[in-house]
Amino acid sequence: MEIVYSDQELTHYMKTAIHVSRRHPVLIDKYLMGIEVEVDAISDGEDVLIPGIMEHIERSGVHSGDSSAVYPPQNIAGDMQEKIIDYTTRIAQALEVKGLLNIQFVIYDHELYVIEVNPRSSRTVPYLSKITGIPMVEIATKIALGQSLAAQKRPIGLAPAPKFVSVKVPIFSFGKLHLVETSLGPEMKSTGEVMGIGKDFAQALYKGFSAAGMDIRCNGTILATIADRDKEEAYPILKGYHRLGFQIAATTGTARMLRQEGINVEELNKIGENDPNKRLLLDMIRQKEVGFILNTLTKGKSPERDGFRIRRAAVEIGIPCLTSLDTAKALLYVMESLSSGATFPLVSLEKFLDESTAW
Repeated sequence: MEIVYSDQELTHYMKTAIHVSRRHPVLIDKYLMGIEVEVDAISDGEDVLIPGIMEHIERSGVHSGDSSAVYPPQNIAGDMQEKIIDYTTRIAQALEVKGLLNIQFVIYDHELYVIEVNPRSSRTVPYLSKITGIPMVEIATKIALGQSLAAQKRPIGLAPAPKFVSVKVPIFSFGKLHLVETSLGPEMKSTGEVMGIGKDFAQALYKGFSAAGMDIRCNGTILATIADRDKEEAYPILKGYHRLGFQIAATTGTARMLRQEGINVEELNKIGENDPNKRLLLDMIRQKEVGFILNTLTKGKSPERDGFRIRRAAVEIGIPCLTSLDTAKALLYVMESLSSGATFPLVSLEKFLDESTAW
């Protein structure tokens, strides 16, 4: 699977990435860059129980297994949540699902679209079961054995959200898988996930990122290599890091954009460039002079391309490399909270559940 943004990218993909024949057709689908939402529900064929609505931190285009997800949702209005509940209930009833189902939605231009419906358990069932206290598998199993939700004395509709926030963060094994492309996209690459819980979004994010192995520091140097189409969106994010005291190093195009906006930046040599007045990008990575890397895709994921080599060098040396601006924005939110003096104590899941309004 590949997301293409122009005729030229489509032509390049068709020529280099796939073998086309009558036996191997190419499916072209429309792509909407919106907020992705995931719902796990339990249906007895008539009534539907929805333990929770999860909002993905990364926008659509990143596989749901590779996305971070927050519950309860932080940026979805009440009327849109009502529409999600309505769509989920009607879909479950129309398909006559008896048991678990998972639905992935995308919110684009104030409208709700269905990406896919899976009448089965999903990877987020254990996650939602833990944070809501609703034994989803037990309820679904009893439905399969003939007990309706009413017979089990279970309410229907959306369960009330707890007082705390929980974030699911994916785990990757790129360090063990050599020459594997590390950028996030529509193909799943994660090998596991962790959960962070806290009294608010920033606290849950911090714990999730930390549990996923990210070393969160509120100072240091950021290496930025941003695709042209992402530069306008990346600027306020990088400005936020700069405001916190981060130094920024960047390749020529990104450095030029940041200087025009009044941000001091060190310009680096790309791979293959040989300007004696600039340091080589890969040298900074190998000498561990970089706290983390923000690298958005230009085109192509072949091993000889600069972006691929940058991402692989980061993984092999152990430097976090973010390829999604949404992840970088979420990490900035955590660092701003830390800089303001927020503390993130360790609290057991049982204590959170005891103090929440979960069922």
